[in-house]
Parts: sequence; structure tokens; C-alpha cells
Amino acid sequence: MKRILIQNRKIGYGQSVFIIAEAGVNHNGKLDLALKLVDAAADVGADAIKFQTFKAEQVVTETGEMAEYQKKNTGKTESQIKMLKKLEFDENWYPGIISHCKKRGIVFLSTPHGGFDSVDLLHKLRVPAFKFGSGDLTNLPLLGYAARLNKPIILGTGMATMIEVEDAIRVIKKAGNSKIIILHCTTNYPCPFEEVNLRAMQTMIREFDVVVGYSDHTLGSQVAVMATTLGALVIEKHLTLDNSMPGPDHKASASPEVFKNMVDEIRKINTILGNSDKKFTPSEVKMRSMVRKSLVAILNIKKGDVFNKKNIGIKRPGTGLAPKFYSSLLNKKAHRNIRIGEFLQKNDCQN
Repeated sequence: MKRILIQNRKIGYGQSVFIIAEAGVNHNGKLDLALKLVDAAADVGADAIKFQTFKAEQVVTETGEMAEYQKKNTGKTESQIKMLKKLEFDENWYPGIISHCKKRGIVFLSTPHGGFDSVDLLHKLRVPAFKFGSGDLTNLPLLGYAARLNKPIILGTGMATMIEVEDAIRVIKKAGNSKIIILHCTTNYPCPFEEVNLRAMQTMIREFDVVVGYSDHTLGSQVAVMATTLGALVIEKHLTLDNSMPGPDHKASASPEVFKNMVDEIRKINTILGNSDKKFTPSEVKMRSMVRKSLVAILNIKKGDVFNKKNIGIKRPGTGLAPKFYSSLLNKKAHRNIRIGEFLQKNDCQN
């Protein structure tokens, strides 16, 4: 299983799950809110916080319409470019926010949503990885361009077919970059349980030689925890300070309380899963002898008596001859006198 390094975090099998707090555009165009999101992400135990880098005109044309979930979540209809204009991450914010992330011990990430220019900007800022949303899964020129910079590529796969995911992986690898993380997700905000389809994530784990994770758009923490148990090595989930804030993503985001509960549950999973060896634990050492059973005389047995079901039984504790020898002792003669309640030994019978 591959392992990938993002800043000082190792991602891969046997490592702690890499958890991304997707701040996205939940800063609502305000620097103070962006900084508070960094603090919230650090406080709830996320490994990274991710924003979006774009100018509205780099993303959509004047005729682009809002998605239905955006209309529903904002309660209004306007052009997509007008909505996005209010949600841009100001370029002057980067130094302060990146510095604040370092102080809080959390990785700063941003999606190059604005295409080639955004990739160049984030590369210049030394952002340690590129995360592309599902909308750019088929933007193969952009993926190839970013891949050549040899940073880890995190790629959302919402709305995708296996062939489309395979095409994206092929382009990235062709550029000489094998540091790929693909995230199963459903592009619906919030995503209903019947559209989650976590078995598709397991299919990608089997079929692709890359790290696989899950980008969660459901409400609550159950699905993210389940995805981790099923093998997701990266979890991404939207974070908001308040679900009632205006904006397209707040209603489908996790509050700090919900996000922290998710993180706490996920952090337990590696411990619970343990390793693949089936063996008794240190706490079971004494229990083995206490609760397992042994062959014991249930009547007084004289030397020369024949062992049978009436004079030998199987009882606790398990400090004597194991029950697996029961059948081999039946109909054989006792080699010595054995008192009732005494454990049998291997050399207690005669042929």
C-alpha cells in the first residue's frame, strides 16, 4: 500500500486517517471568519483546512446558473458568477492565514478552482498538495499541468464513472506523478444516505493503485466513520461555524461540535481495528486459564479402570489436560489412581 507525505503528515495504511476540514467558501468573503475557521479546524482535531482559490470569471461564464442545492441553501437565485464573486479568497489573505495555520499546527490547503492561474499561485505559495474538486476530474489538461509540479494530487470523484477516474489517474501518472489520492464522494449537498454508495469506494480501493479516501457531504458523522472503517485513508468534510450563516455550503456543513465528534470517532478506529494477527491480548492471558476447560475426574478412578463418559468430564479451569484429548482417552485404562476433581494428565492412560 502506497504512503504519501503531505507536509509532515504520513498518509497510508497503518497511519492515522488524514482529516481535511473543508472550509471552502464558508468564509463568506471575510478574513476574520476565515481565521476563525482555521481555529475551529485546529480545535476539532483536523489535520488540514482547505479553502478555494479562484476569481469568479476563471470558473464560470456569465451565463452559468446556480446549482439547485445552491438556490435551496441560499434561498435566492442569481447568476453563478455573481454568487462566486462574493466568495473569492482574497490574495492578500494568504500570508496571514498560512502563518496562522502553522501556529495552530494544521496544514493549509486550497483547491485551485480557478484553473492554471490558481495552480501557479498555490505553487508559488508552497502549498504542499493540490486538491481538485469533482468538477475538475475530467479537466485533464489542468490535472496534467499540476501533476508535473510533483506535489500530491487529491482528487474528488463525484459524478464520475470508473473510466473517468481511470483517465484522470492515467494523466497524472503520465506526467510522472504517482502521489495520488482519490476521494469517493457524491456531488449533492447534503447527500442523502441512499446516494452515498460506499461500496464504490471499496471498488476503487481494489482496482486502483492509489490512496483512496472519502469526501463526505452527508449530515452528521456516521458515514465518514463508516468510510474509515471500510478503508478510507483520507476524510474530507465541510466545516462551518454556524449552519444558519448565509452562503451555499453552510447548511450542508458540519458544525464544530459535529466535526469534533466525527474526528474523535475516527481516531478510535485504527486502535479498534488493530492488526491482522489473530492472537490473544495481554488482558486475556489470565482469562485463558480461568475460563477455558480441562479434563477432570468426576468420580474416583482406580488404576486399571476404563475411562468413560461417567468418570471423566470437562470443567474449568483450563490448567489441565485440554478437552481435545477427551475422545482419545475413552475406553483406555487408567495408569494410576485419580481422585474425584483431579485433572487428568497425558500419561494417565494405558494402551
